[in-house]
This record gives sequence, structure tokens and C-alpha cells, in this order.
Amino acid sequence: MTDKLPPNLLKLFAPRPPLPYAPPLDNDPGNKRSPRFTGLAEFLPSLNENSSQFQPTETLMQKKARIAQEKKIEQEQRLKNQLETWKPNEDTTLTGEAFNTLFVGRLSYDVTEKDLRHEFDLFGDIKSIHIIQDKNTNTSRGYAFIEYEREKDMKAAYREADGVRLKGRRVVVDVERGRTQKGWKPRRLGGGLGNTRKGGKDENQRHSGREVSSSRQEHSGSNGYHDNGHNRESRPRYAGGGRDYHRGGRSRSPRGQRERHHGRDYGRERGYYKDYDRHRRY
Repeated sequence: MTDKLPPNLLKLFAPRPPLPYAPPLDNDPGNKRSPRFTGLAEFLPSLNENSSQFQPTETLMQKKARIAQEKKIEQEQRLKNQLETWKPNEDTTLTGEAFNTLFVGRLSYDVTEKDLRHEFDLFGDIKSIHIIQDKNTNTSRGYAFIEYEREKDMKAAYREADGVRLKGRRVVVDVERGRTQKGWKPRRLGGGLGNTRKGGKDENQRHSGREVSSSRQEHSGSNGYHDNGHNRESRPRYAGGGRDYHRGGRSRSPRGQRERHHGRDYGRERGYYKDYDRHRRY
């Protein structure tokens, strides 16, 4: 077909010129002389000799294990030194009466003393509030101590305020154990309570508040949660210390009827203060 094309189109189908010759960069493999294979019998005796210049190498796994062990020993020594200097009974910056003091944890970092007083004065007169701050940055560390005027007001807050939502986070409350429980160590010194940092996601506690006990499950239902009155407006003031508990001559909530029925032994029947009271007797 191309022979019938005009000359101007035949130029488009003209073959390209041949490639220029380039000499090979290496010799022909068939003509190359490769080194001869010799035996290794003469080197066998040297395998049984121990060289004085030999230095054993460390594998990557051995290096990781060594570094982890060194860090573990360093951490244990640091905790031991800090534990020797930790003397809560001699700390003058803490609250006055340990058995009237309530621990509040998992706080939002922007919670102020005014916010805590607004939420926890439902249960009685508050003597002092201490929000623990970082000594280097002067920022909140996420927990505080609230001292009540009376011990029964602290017990009411311990029983009812666990899981209260404050500034978008549910807090956890507990008694002060540093000065009331013998042998107690805080979380930073290898102690503490709770399972929120026990291990992986399958092992850690997922719900808010203290660890659910069998006594709480018996009174709160199959789901294990206790009605703590998370809304301030729906929670009546505690009968023992609140100033407005009988506002209008009667309680606004049926919870008040149940609390008056149980009386002082309401918390003891649930087993909340079993460990707390046992340590106080010492």
C-alpha cells in the first residue's frame, strides 16, 4: 500500500538509521578466567582457637531487652528514694482533719475551686479545698482534696458524688488514704487504686467512678451502675449537712425518703466503709 502513496507521505514511513556500534564494557563471560575453588581444610584448626581480639556483638533484641531492664532498675530505685521522703503525716500543706477529707480525681484541668465548692457543698459545710498543682508548671494535676466540717458530710459526699459530671468529665471520689490507711502508697509511687491503667484496652476499666463491687451491683441492678444523681438540680441536699435539704417543708426527690429510712448505716450496709473504718480503728 505504501508504494502507492505520494512522495511527501512516503517520507513519513522511511526507516531510521541503524544504531552506531558501541564496544562492550566487559569481556565475554565465556572468555573470562574466574578464580579457582580451593578446599577449606587448612582453616578448620583455626575454628577451635579463641582469638583475644574477638568482641561479641549484641543483637537488636538483646539491646532492647538490656535497655528495658536498665530502665526498670532505674525506675525502681527512683520510686524507692521518693518513697523514703514521702511522709504525708508531716506535710503541712494538706488538710487539717484526714477523716473529714474527700479525694476527688479525674478532674478537668480547668476546674476551679469555685466549681468544686458549687458542686460539693450540697453535702455539708466545706472547710477548705486544695487543688493539687504541678510544682514546675503551676497547672492542675487533675485531682483535689475537699475537707468538710463534719465527717458524716464527707461520707455523704463519698456515697453520692461518685461519677458526678463536672466540666464535661465524670469524677471519682474516695476517702483520703495517705493519712488514714497504713501502708498506703499513691499511684506515682507504685500504689493507688483502680483499673483504668492496668494494661490493654481489654483489661482496663471502661466505666466511670470507683470499681463496682458486688454490694453495689446488688443494690443498683444488673448493669452494675449506681444512681449517683449526676444532675445538680435533681439531687437534694444531704439531710445531715445541707442547708436547703427541706426547702419548702419536704424533699423534692424520693431519694431523700430512702436516705432517711437507711439513716447513718446506709453506707455501711452497702459495704463502702468496711476498709475505711477498719483502718481508722488503728
